[in-house]
Amino acid sequence: MPNRLAHETSPYLLQHADNPVDWWPWSPEAFAEARRRAVPVLLSVGYSSCHWCHVMAHESFADEAIAAYLNEHFVPVKVDREERPDVDAVYMEAVQAATGQGGWPMTVFLTPEAEPFYFGTYFPPESRHGMPGFRDVLEGVTAAWADRREEVGEVARRIVRDLAGRSLTMGDAGPPSAEELHPALLELTREFDPAHGGFGGAPKFPPSMVLEFLLRHQVRTGSEAALDMVRATAEAMARGGIYDQLGGGFARYSVDSEWVVPHFEKMLYDNALLCRVYAHLWRATGSALARRVALETADFMVRELGTAQGGFASALDADSDDGTGHHAEGAYYVWTPAQLREVLGETDARDAAEWFGVTEAGTFEEGASVLQLPDTERLMDATKLASVRARLLQARDRRPRPGRDDKVVAAWNGLAIAALAETGAYFDRPDLLQAAVDAADLLVRVHMGFDARLLRTSLDGTAGAHAGVLEDYADVAEGFLTLSQVTGEGVWVDFAGLLLDTVLARFTDENGALYDTADDAETLIRRPQDPTDSATPSGWTAAAGALLSYAALTGSDRHRRAAERALGLVRQLAGRAPRFAGWGLAVAEALLDGPREVAVVGPPEDAATRELHRTALLSTAPGLVVAVGEPASAEDAEVPLLAGRPLLDGRPAAYVCRRFTCEAPTADAKTLGDRLGG
Repeated sequence: MPNRLAHETSPYLLQHADNPVDWWPWSPEAFAEARRRAVPVLLSVGYSSCHWCHVMAHESFADEAIAAYLNEHFVPVKVDREERPDVDAVYMEAVQAATGQGGWPMTVFLTPEAEPFYFGTYFPPESRHGMPGFRDVLEGVTAAWADRREEVGEVARRIVRDLAGRSLTMGDAGPPSAEELHPALLELTREFDPAHGGFGGAPKFPPSMVLEFLLRHQVRTGSEAALDMVRATAEAMARGGIYDQLGGGFARYSVDSEWVVPHFEKMLYDNALLCRVYAHLWRATGSALARRVALETADFMVRELGTAQGGFASALDADSDDGTGHHAEGAYYVWTPAQLREVLGETDARDAAEWFGVTEAGTFEEGASVLQLPDTERLMDATKLASVRARLLQARDRRPRPGRDDKVVAAWNGLAIAALAETGAYFDRPDLLQAAVDAADLLVRVHMGFDARLLRTSLDGTAGAHAGVLEDYADVAEGFLTLSQVTGEGVWVDFAGLLLDTVLARFTDENGALYDTADDAETLIRRPQDPTDSATPSGWTAAAGALLSYAALTGSDRHRRAAERALGLVRQLAGRAPRFAGWGLAVAEALLDGPREVAVVGPPEDAATRELHRTALLSTAPGLVVAVGEPASAEDAEVPLLAGRPLLDGRPAAYVCRRFTCEAPTADAKTLGDRLGG
């Protein structure tokens, strides 16, 4: 008999609908049931592409004996962290405070009042490698609940009090100055890995937001050290096993410091952010490698993650059938020399093994290797390399494919819209731009209500029930603003404005501090509030960036002041933890530069209009915004930045403004490029 998860829209929850565990979704009814039975709640949080989540599900949640004990002594609640990031954030903060670490699956035991008192991540079914067995943990918690309930309750209440005291206060901190951003560069230089690119050691994550900051910092300051770190990191990742050398797209992270062996799941947000980084690196340097990777990553997103409704699915799993009926991590992606010979023949397989670093010993498990392109010195026959890649990809397509989490997450689709709109514009790929428009249409139709409130997820064109969080509003606004700048359609600025007005009304307190949930959202043990960038821009810094761009396009002082207030916290993080403030630092660079505002007026079909527009889009000026359209009055302009800008002697013209001062218009694209520094 399916359990209560059978009617959920989350693919991750649906994967557990046939468990013998009597799962409840996160709901008031689940906690009411715990109170009625006077038992604790087992909260299990994971996500669809999480390898160890699948392992624990197979080992423990599918085990009849463990499930029977769990059902008797607990109310088990299953949460998809991608669907309920607020629930995940609150309890992950508690786990990290109590244990010094965290991860998924996250396993937390709660009182019927949702107060946490015991924590963990993955538990094996029996004790091993120094880890307690899950059955032992369940029995221990049951005994503590039965014999020491007052003590358990006091521990839980103390944890909640400690969490409640962590709210951030803004004080009078303004945005960081140029001098205050320099320590961020110094700290990043100290943490940079000069041998392999990236920052820190293993496991090594793609530092997409830090790279965006470094690109912008180099433009403002001329720092070659900043650009060198971007180049080295981008090339190392693109040549490493973290990048899919056959199908494009990046895995979540590398388990080693050399980018050789990835944790194989592919996330929409990583690929959206990295697609944009590589496109911006090409824009700054003309790098052929950056151009190739940006386009291959964009094509991967459209081909592998695009949904029938026009949006983008969340992720591809790390695991797949290895051909024997056994699910193994990386099975879809790795190769042995024998497998190369089977597809390519002896001669081409020998060359492919040299090109891609496939060895008899293997770089992964059981003699298999993750494909890389490590040799930057040896000349390769480009035609032959393309043929080998095509044949291997065709053969790989016949393997059992990794599972896909078809859930559409608003925030991550916003990131994808921005990346695809820019990549399509830079490289004259109207199909990529259309993919961005289709995703934006889906978000408006399915996720966005008439009251400018967003729903977090949808599946197969049906919206889920969970409210959007701050990152949803901010990242979708960012995507819409980028789309408007590329297409010239002012309606996307209007939609972004509605979302950002909701941010100011519902997610911001009187001092300018931002929260991850709206003021009318479900009440948890604390209102989540995290300004640090991790795998994606935090809602806080993403909101600062979207508010700043919207202010530049519309002239809204209210939105600009809100952006400046939000950046006050980046000032505190800049020198101490720049790796966790990358997008905030990038937005701060845009503020220091203005940002510059370019209004291009002229008939859209006129080649001169298009040339001026493209010149503006290809400028590297940090955070520059562009509006393009016909000359119009203030009442009729699609974007306020265009208002009152006439043609120049009957010709299309560009107006450049910065910090409330505008230069004389120009009809010459080269002059415009010179004024913008690129």
